[in-house]
Amino acid sequence: MTSTRKISYVAIVALVAILYFVIFLLNVNGVLGNYELGIMNFICINIILAVSLNITVGCLGQITLGHAGFMSIGAYAASLFVKSGVLTGLPGYLVSLLVGGVIALGVGIIIGIPGLRLKGDYLAIITLAFGEIIRTLIEYFDFTGGAQGLTGIPRYRDFTTIFVITVLSVMFMYSIMTSRHGRAVLAIREDEIASDAVGVNTTYYKVFAFALSAMFAGIAGGMYAQNMGNITARYFDYNNSINILVMVVLGGMGSFTGATISAIVLTILPEMLRTFADYRMIIYALVLIIMMIFRPTGLLGRKEFQITKIIDFIKIKIKGSDKAGGQLNE
Repeated sequence: MTSTRKISYVAIVALVAILYFVIFLLNVNGVLGNYELGIMNFICINIILAVSLNITVGCLGQITLGHAGFMSIGAYAASLFVKSGVLTGLPGYLVSLLVGGVIALGVGIIIGIPGLRLKGDYLAIITLAFGEIIRTLIEYFDFTGGAQGLTGIPRYRDFTTIFVITVLSVMFMYSIMTSRHGRAVLAIREDEIASDAVGVNTTYYKVFAFALSAMFAGIAGGMYAQNMGNITARYFDYNNSINILVMVVLGGMGSFTGATISAIVLTILPEMLRTFADYRMIIYALVLIIMMIFRPTGLLGRKEFQITKIIDFIKIKIKGSDKAGGQLNE
């Protein structure tokens, strides 16, 4: 590992820590109340959803419209676990998210093996149908609360825990996508036939990316359910899947930084427009249309914010100033 990369890791950890402590101090001093912290919890949940969908849409290059279906699986699985009372408090919360993520992972594998034989519009239709089937099944069974929804879920809204889970989730997904496994997924996106020809197991890596995306959607669903305290299947319809997809497209398909930024913007923007209740969805839609006209590749395209470039730039400047100083001394 180069010294620049080591410095970049330390700098990223420091920036994340500074961000957390700024929010913490604002909350302690009364600048941020419960409402604002609630919005930040939703921002964290949407970041996990957008980044996880970006694995399938941006990194793998396959359009899916069933992400809310995986979110609903995680939400109901985690809710039923915590309602059982096997574990309570923080341990129960963490284990419930793991349960929701693992079940969503399993369903992702089951759906992905046959579904990923299709591409493009056909895959989008299959995943859209899957999401609607899941929603219908949730409303059918009594143990999920039926059409009335699931109520009485123990609420867990600690911002610190949610923030840490979000940071760790994004770091894990980014690490996977920059590893050799991630490079195999990116190769499939660029040219599946060529990837298969050079020995990449395309079926395995397509299912791998799809299942990984589903797992983190399930974790985000568990966080959402326990943040709200009650859930209904109607929330997890195709409109929710499209909203998550919009976050990915707006940020730039393939960019984890872009997905994070767009998730923040598209969570805050509707709240800012609440004073224009009659027109806020029109304004929201116009902002998206204008963005897609003038920046069709999204905010960052496929680029990432890389702190290593800033560090290299600073090093070059320091070396240049040292050389200039040495020439003046001579």
